[in-house]
Amino acid sequence: MEKVIEIRHLQKSFGGNEVLKDISLDVNKGEVVCIIGSSGSGKSTLLRCINLLEDPTSGEITYHGENVLSSRLSRAEYRTKMGMVFQQFNLFNNLTALGNCTVGPVKVLGRSKEQATETAMKFLELVGMDKYINARPSQLSGGQKQRVAIARALSMEPDALLFDEPTSALDPEMVGEVLKVMKTLAKSGLTMVVVTHEMDFAREVANRVLFMDKGVIVEDDTPDVIFTNPKNERTKEFLKRTLEK
Repeated sequence: MEKVIEIRHLQKSFGGNEVLKDISLDVNKGEVVCIIGSSGSGKSTLLRCINLLEDPTSGEITYHGENVLSSRLSRAEYRTKMGMVFQQFNLFNNLTALGNCTVGPVKVLGRSKEQATETAMKFLELVGMDKYINARPSQLSGGQKQRVAIARALSMEPDALLFDEPTSALDPEMVGEVLKVMKTLAKSGLTMVVVTHEMDFAREVANRVLFMDKGVIVEDDTPDVIFTNPKNERTKEFLKRTLEK
């Protein structure tokens, strides 16, 4: 199986606070890996380290066999391969939905406006936002903004897409529309790493589920094992609390 990302002994501290402790993890091509755990367990920090939005304190991150912390690949170039979808959308308020999706390919990848527009339209249609190409973020609902944000990330045609709790800032009725798009992407074979508190989504869509607690990966297994027969007591306690809500 082709490995897209390999992480070895990753550690991240903020001052004296050790947030990630000796994390090792592989993500294979076409895999959907969901990361679950309580707030403060290190899930989002792990994602931000994978994308180098945070510098790891120590350890290795390898992309297709090349150590990205010491390689010829520039960080900006590497980030074009690792798309990121944030909790708070992070759209450019002064640009339309289409403009948000074309600005990266034109300015970063050097694509022509025509080529970037063609690609962006394909992905805006995929997420059901092709009718809103001229709308600015202020004219869109939270769910619509997040779908544009997903289209924007896809427009860079990355190797993998990282999602940092993409539904946590949405009203309940908008959560479903975003999860539906993510399920479609998962079925298309896109490599995805998803930090989520949507347990039904993780159970249904993930190839693997990681449970994190206090900066370590406590358990890494199939959704069936994690949700029906977890081996670790901390996983059992977390799921009992979460699924009873």
